[in-house]
Amino acid sequence: MLNIKNINQYYGGSHILRDVSLQTAPGKVTVILGRNGVGKTTLLKSLMGLVPIRNGSIEFDGKAIHNATPYERARAGIGFVPQGREIFARLTVEENLRMGLAYKSAATPIPAELFELFPVLKQMLQRRGGDLSGGQQQQLAIARALAAQPSLLVLDEPTEGIQPSIIKDIGRVIRMLADRGDMAIMLVEQYYDFARDLADDYVVMERGAVLARGKGANMEFDGVRELVAI
Repeated sequence: MLNIKNINQYYGGSHILRDVSLQTAPGKVTVILGRNGVGKTTLLKSLMGLVPIRNGSIEFDGKAIHNATPYERARAGIGFVPQGREIFARLTVEENLRMGLAYKSAATPIPAELFELFPVLKQMLQRRGGDLSGGQQQQLAIARALAAQPSLLVLDEPTEGIQPSIIKDIGRVIRMLADRGDMAIMLVEQYYDFARDLADDYVVMERGAVLARGKGANMEFDGVRELVAI
């Protein structure tokens, strides 16, 4: 579904991404791991068109998208949950969810499935996003990305600052979405145990390049925990 091939990205004179290549497939969770500052978030921003790549290619569903705008990539079927959630604090939960449907008809209903995945959101539809707990905001951010029913869901450190009970709920939802078989999931994560439990495939980054890759089931054998230890 997604094929990133030999992309390079620079900030000023700093070479941030170095010939990075990876793929995702429907029904699979691809986990990207690495220490802070190795280029994981920059990789996701490059995928979403938020920062330009110098060269290389990004293909989604068989079509080149590396010159597409961020909104064109969203319309193509990529849902993005940024680090820090970035919900609209002064908008209600319902209004935040409708932002995920912004490019569709105003009459488009919020998918009922979102409230099955995250029941707490239905109870808080008229509450402002800024009044939710950190974990509830993360659930809202994921639901907003899912509102347009993407075929690729990209998440940047969804467990950051979240209480353990909600981390388990988020993990359950990610696994459920992947197991349906019609969605690919790319997950950047620092929490090793969470990543290991979800990964079908893993990629480890170091200094802007891919250091190691393999099957999620082999992460312990491949010594991935030691590769990403701080």
